[in-house]
Amino acid sequence: MNTDKTRDVAVIGLGQMGGGITRNLDRAGLLGGVWDSNPAMRAPFTEREDVAVAPPSELPAGLSRVLFVVPGTREIADCLTGPGGLLERMESGGIILDLTTSDPGASGELAAAAAARDIDYLDCGMTGGAAGADAGTLTLMVGGKRQAVERCVDIFDAITGRFFHVGASGAGHTLKLIHNMVLHTMFLANVEGVRMAAGMGIEPKTVIEVFNAGNARSFVSETRFPNHILSGTWDARSTVANLAKDLGLATALSEREGAPTPFGDLTSKILNRAIGAGMEDTDFSKLYEAFEDLTGAP
Repeated sequence: MNTDKTRDVAVIGLGQMGGGITRNLDRAGLLGGVWDSNPAMRAPFTEREDVAVAPPSELPAGLSRVLFVVPGTREIADCLTGPGGLLERMESGGIILDLTTSDPGASGELAAAAAARDIDYLDCGMTGGAAGADAGTLTLMVGGKRQAVERCVDIFDAITGRFFHVGASGAGHTLKLIHNMVLHTMFLANVEGVRMAAGMGIEPKTVIEVFNAGNARSFVSETRFPNHILSGTWDARSTVANLAKDLGLATALSEREGAPTPFGDLTSKILNRAIGAGMEDTDFSKLYEAFEDLTGAP
């Protein structure tokens, strides 16, 4: 564990999730390097003397713990492997923290490549959304060696409300896919129930109040609906494409493992219909308005 607050942490990817994570690491005195392909994202750090702004292949060697908050393992592989890749430049004993939502098989391959260079690789599934990243209240599901997890407690303290070491390499991404499959399925189940009740003359606000007073309550009914749908703001800060990616990875994993996921399969089908309808880059809260069109309901 880093107890002397050395700025030895770099973050690659400063978008919706990475931006908040980076700011919290900076406030904790841990941030030593950043990079994003978008110049606007890295602009706040360009005049800093204590934070290096450089692509992964040029980051200072003293940055021994590197967080990737990018779309997936493909982008991480591009940074880690090959001539001049980060794995060639990191010192022995370094740690890669993969905060993507990715196939655990793909992250396992990167973990093996890192291990060959005596570098630990932690797959860190995260939940809490962009708001949780901003507030430093994310929940992390971490897969990898316990010793490496213990050396990153100061990082987790800065960016999470709680973290769980859930098993060996790959376990973090496995559980994240399962978590998101359940979450997105519950979202559409709530949409279905509220739309059904509204069609029968019951106000959506009343439906959600009853859900939250009864056993149907969940994060979706307690937070997502009041803050982003009933409010009319439609600002859940993630796209339909992101949800579809999550479900595609989860159902592909279930097929490989022979685990039945009929509800996950149906959710994936509805999300793919939304993409086919041109909603790929639409905030997913808008699925509420399009539900009947996407499901063929009258």
